[in-house]
Amino acid sequence: MSAGSVTTRLYPAGILNTLSRNEVERLRDVSQGDLSELVRRCSLAVLNSGNESDDAEALLEQYSDFRIEVQQVNRGLRLELFNAPGSAFVDGKIIEGIREQISSVIRDLVYFDSEIKASKQHDLGSSAGITNAVFEMLRNAQALVPQVEPDLVVCWGGHSISRPEYEYTKACGYELGLRNLNIVTGCGPGAMKGPMKGATIGHSKQRTSLRRYFGISEPGIIAAESPNPIVSNLIIMPDIEKRLEAFVRLGHGIVVFPGGAGTAEEILYLLGILLNPANAKIPLPLVFTGPPGASTYFEQIDQFIRLTLGKEASSRYRIVEDDPTRVAQIMARGMHKVRKHRIAKNDAFYYNWLLNIEESFQIPFVPTHENMQALELSRRLPLHVLASNLRKMFSGIVAGNVKPEGVKSIREHGPFEINGDPEIMESLDALLTSFVANNRMKLPGGKAYEPCYRLIK
Repeated sequence: MSAGSVTTRLYPAGILNTLSRNEVERLRDVSQGDLSELVRRCSLAVLNSGNESDDAEALLEQYSDFRIEVQQVNRGLRLELFNAPGSAFVDGKIIEGIREQISSVIRDLVYFDSEIKASKQHDLGSSAGITNAVFEMLRNAQALVPQVEPDLVVCWGGHSISRPEYEYTKACGYELGLRNLNIVTGCGPGAMKGPMKGATIGHSKQRTSLRRYFGISEPGIIAAESPNPIVSNLIIMPDIEKRLEAFVRLGHGIVVFPGGAGTAEEILYLLGILLNPANAKIPLPLVFTGPPGASTYFEQIDQFIRLTLGKEASSRYRIVEDDPTRVAQIMARGMHKVRKHRIAKNDAFYYNWLLNIEESFQIPFVPTHENMQALELSRRLPLHVLASNLRKMFSGIVAGNVKPEGVKSIREHGPFEINGDPEIMESLDALLTSFVANNRMKLPGGKAYEPCYRLIK
């Protein structure tokens, strides 16, 4: 048994409390099949919430004897935890927020596996089918609230940022909360926690009745970015592409704080969608912001975007330095534009159906060495296609840095090889070099950074 571990049983929270006997039996059967290891790993990440470690492999090794069983009882559903991290308990009783988040893990993973992936009604090979699947995942997670004005601000940024950058994200969250705006993040620490923490104070001052702190993650990254305790609704999407689509379908505006390769991936995903001519007139306020010391980060990002995607891409965002009030004001004004547009187009407030997302942004990209080397990074491509390929490239770097499968692949086969137009490679080299120099490409466990990629010039 691991040191400081606990064995206990508990009843789940939320929607899992109201399942029929047939649903409980099906959930139990599914959770004991091929899905069991995924449920175990994601549940362990939730139980580790609040700990400093971002090393997924080390966590799995430390608690290699952890198990979770879904049991059917007369009352419906019960969870049995074996050798769980002791930090998730107070006086032998599980912390309530962690109990809720474990329930969310089971709810989402099992729902996707049994109701969407296994259903002939869902075509996960088509754009419309994937968008419907994302909708159903969010609806099942009770994230879609009808008859509520647009108020969700997606906040992206790094999970391991400096203290001044973290304090700045809290200040922005506070200003957003004062304007009754709610927060969606990737659910982890750093820039994903700060805006929620700040918003709680702003919401408290305004006596905001509907407070929503959504955290959207996916199985490959959740252990490196365990959910922070402020998340009121944790949502586990099946892969990074559906996670990204959930952000842009659910949110009404986006604020980007400093980060690393993962943040660059998110930026390129969004710009690639906005550069699609079909989305030219869809309002989606987008702000890049940080404290004075973080200005270099967005200067590098801006230069890279202008070189690769041009002025049209740079026109879709604003860079605001050291001004949380202005950031919140831009988002508040943007909400009014979103509201007017949704009404004019008869689109829902709670889900951005009209946003056109092509399959290249939706079909899961597997970052193997072969797939990374085959990515075409050329300015001859349509801008939104180039953005899609650049997004995949950064996704591969994230996988090679922090995801267990990616880390293992790099260890066995060496770094990914990335090639493209000389100008793009030079600009990419400068960007990635600046990430490394500014300690934005950290490896799990605080190890010295060794690139998981090699640029072919």
